[in-house]
Amino acid sequence: MIEIRISDQRVIKGTTMESLPIISMAGLLSEQPAERQATASELGRACRDIGFFYLVDHGIPDSVFEALFEDASAFFSLPSDRKEALSIKRSPHNRGYVAIQDEKLNPVSGADSKEAFNIGHDLPADHPDVLNNKPFRGVNYWPDLPGWRERTLDYYHRCLNVARTLHRGFALDMGAAEDFFESRLIEPIATLRMLRYPAAQGDPYREDGAAGTHTDYGNVTLLKTDDVPGLEVRTKNGQWIDAPSFPGAFVCNIGDCLMRWSNDLYQSTPHRVRTPEAERYSVAFFMEADPDAMVDPRDLFPGQEPHYPPVSCSDYLAQRLNATYDFRAQPRLADR
Repeated sequence: MIEIRISDQRVIKGTTMESLPIISMAGLLSEQPAERQATASELGRACRDIGFFYLVDHGIPDSVFEALFEDASAFFSLPSDRKEALSIKRSPHNRGYVAIQDEKLNPVSGADSKEAFNIGHDLPADHPDVLNNKPFRGVNYWPDLPGWRERTLDYYHRCLNVARTLHRGFALDMGAAEDFFESRLIEPIATLRMLRYPAAQGDPYREDGAAGTHTDYGNVTLLKTDDVPGLEVRTKNGQWIDAPSFPGAFVCNIGDCLMRWSNDLYQSTPHRVRTPEAERYSVAFFMEADPDAMVDPRDLFPGQEPHYPPVSCSDYLAQRLNATYDFRAQPRLADR
């Protein structure tokens, strides 16, 4: 039985053979260095052992999550033509609407049964990085829904602050200066992604039919889901365990870029989403570094033989996305 304590309330849900560690972000914000180090060690243990953890005490109120899911529902309820007008196929910068079966997180298994909408670092159309077509520095596409943009950007920046705090914990755990990542997270490639998984329609069963078995691409992911189950995590012994949602908690996981940066000290863990029996919503915040930041294990572990050559964050992410979307290898629709 999984047990989580959040602000003196005990929450018990679900039964699994193993459970994910629970990390309180309060320890990383403590004025006491020893408490920050102790929490960083707990965080690092989770990143080394399974690569997934629940994050509580992050400071984002439930009302913000509730509004976020209402906004996600409002967007995905729009007519298809209004969503397709904001298609990700128009953007080389990973922004916009992804239709059902446009994405293959596990190409061997086939296309995913989900739709999504991506938002990144918000820049005006006349910003120099946009005009120069700098990687992952395009404009966001926005639906014509009252207050939608403002609420979504508010959530984006709240998650950005949480992810930056987690990186201070990562640095402490790895024996680096606590601010090691700060100069590399000034204007990071961070993507807020709303997701809708339609209920099963009697299609042929696939264990990862909603989102194919995969590891995430970036540094760390902050995930919020509704109460509909579906997310599963593969442990080191090959067992698939459920990762249910809990009030007030993020489900977090390490991505391949941070595993690379940590010289394989941290583990990005395969996970999947089953085709749900009822319609399911989730919102993921994917945290990468600045586009030009060099991901080089030698910067964190100068005495170790690096397992990977240096690569810029933007080059690495582009490689991964190119393998995920067929349209990225084809001529793009006219940019908006």
